[in-house]
Amino acid sequence: MAQQRIMRLRINGKEHPLALDARVTLLDALREYANLPGAKKGCDHGQCGACTVHIDGERVLSCLTLAAQAEGHEITTIEGLAGPDETLHAVQAAFLRHDAFQCGYCTPGQIMSAVACINEGHANSDDEIREYMSGNICRCGAYPFIVAAVREAAQQLQQEQTA
Repeated sequence: MAQQRIMRLRINGKEHPLALDARVTLLDALREYANLPGAKKGCDHGQCGACTVHIDGERVLSCLTLAAQAEGHEITTIEGLAGPDETLHAVQAAFLRHDAFQCGYCTPGQIMSAVACINEGHANSDDEIREYMSGNICRCGAYPFIVAAVREAAQQLQQEQTA
């Protein structure tokens, strides 16, 4: 039996001391130990993007990341994306306005990837958005709505920054 140790994961601005085995993925740590089920376990092989979260502002596939690798870093999940007053992030609000989800299973990963796509400066055209969002699969085929939501949120965030 593998030994557990206390890992201190900083998730959504709060420290979570979790007793984890060194082999536990960040996805399992979030869902099963920190009680944050927003990141979804889709393929569990890093191919669908449903488990996308941010570590220090960079998007990562939490199913391919060990929890131990995230220790000492800031982890942001879909649960931590809204503002302190629970105001939705511009991407979340745009997803709602554009009905950019159907079953909703991929939505948390799509939103986290979209935020990173915008922050990375890769939302300048529909083609660029599609390219940089290509690691996130939507089985329902809501891609046109997802692209429209990302485009709108990128424009809104850019206007807010220049104001």
